[in-house]
Amino acid sequence: MSTTPRRTVLSRGSWPEAQRIGEILRKETVGGALLVVATVLALIGANSPLADAYAGLRDTVVGPHVLHLDLTLGEWAADGLLAIFFFIAGLELKREFVAGDLRDPRRAMVPVLAAVGGMAVPAVVFTVVNSGGGDALSGWAIPTATDIAFAVAVLAVISTHLPTALRTFLLTLAVVDDLLAITIIAIFYTDRLDVVSLLGSLAAIAVFGVLVQRRVRTWWLLIPLAVVAWALMHASGVHATVAGVLLGFTVPVIRSQAAGGPEAGPGLAEHFEHRWRPLSAGFAVPVFAFFSAGVTVGGFSGLVDSLQDRVALGIVAGLVVGKTVGILGATALVSRFTNARLDGSLSWWDVFGASLLGGIGFTVSLLIGELAFGAGSVRDEHVKVGVLTGSLIAAVLATIVLRLRNRTYRKLYEQEQLDEDGDGIPDVYQRPAT
Repeated sequence: MSTTPRRTVLSRGSWPEAQRIGEILRKETVGGALLVVATVLALIGANSPLADAYAGLRDTVVGPHVLHLDLTLGEWAADGLLAIFFFIAGLELKREFVAGDLRDPRRAMVPVLAAVGGMAVPAVVFTVVNSGGGDALSGWAIPTATDIAFAVAVLAVISTHLPTALRTFLLTLAVVDDLLAITIIAIFYTDRLDVVSLLGSLAAIAVFGVLVQRRVRTWWLLIPLAVVAWALMHASGVHATVAGVLLGFTVPVIRSQAAGGPEAGPGLAEHFEHRWRPLSAGFAVPVFAFFSAGVTVGGFSGLVDSLQDRVALGIVAGLVVGKTVGILGATALVSRFTNARLDGSLSWWDVFGASLLGGIGFTVSLLIGELAFGAGSVRDEHVKVGVLTGSLIAAVLATIVLRLRNRTYRKLYEQEQLDEDGDGIPDVYQRPAT
């Protein structure tokens, strides 16, 4: 009989990590609200007498022809502003695996495998729905992405005291999801490749990396280098947002020994994250949403017509069913085959609710849809309807499930805030792990 102690799946983690996750989610809540507002404005603009003005603004060309930078405002939002979003994602992921709780491979395994399952199953669902559909299969990756800003906005509306372990799980899953999505974009949605431009971009990223590793923070050096890296990546044919992730990976997480080492305070990655997250969540992503979510629905009949396209149906099924089955299933398999048990304060209904939240796809899903079918095409319009419909259904179902557990969450929240010894650290984080 095995005496190997069982470890915990989705355990609470450390207090510093809980503080950091809480701070990130508070900022994402504001960004999520702005994202919702931008989406509503885009839908109003595209389905009102302002439709021509909206389309004219989105399609206005700005920029020099050099390096193919004569782009429409919509393309600038997708290729340029989202690079900031993915830069933050790169910083977050490196921070998690270098200095966060997920530097322990056993803790990292759960959200990483959940993210993989949450991308693989929706892709399979989309492919099954569109089997025999010709070019429709090029959109297989659309339902694979989770939009953390929208998910957090839903949490804010629910007003639930979601347990720290689930919040950490959801955020980390979404960050890993973003990394996998940008990898898919780089590999499967690159039609042409200019090797010289690509090498130039990588060289600029390398110089940027050398400077930040030496703790250089001089903006007039780093920002021009980042812009050059982005522009050359764009000219190479690889999606320009890839440069954002690679730049984020170069930034050191831990302070140098000369500066006092890990105990001396936050490193350069956290410094950059504080500086750039407000721009990403408060401006870059909402502007992208404004230019990308403006689908002309054409009333109820138009909505029905769009959803008759198997591409839209595959997206809805992938986001609602595929995401939930993939995330929940991967987490259950980890628990089943690694001698692990779910944290005693949680139930599988909580994981089910978080998995439904993972089906809220938006930012990256819309981006992949544009790359798969071409911005402004009929199929791209159907993609937008599918993404919005699937995300809405997932949000409603997640709201129902998590609201039913809200009383339990409130009790857990009160326990997590209890600090009887007055040392500033809740007592629950000072108990020995079980």
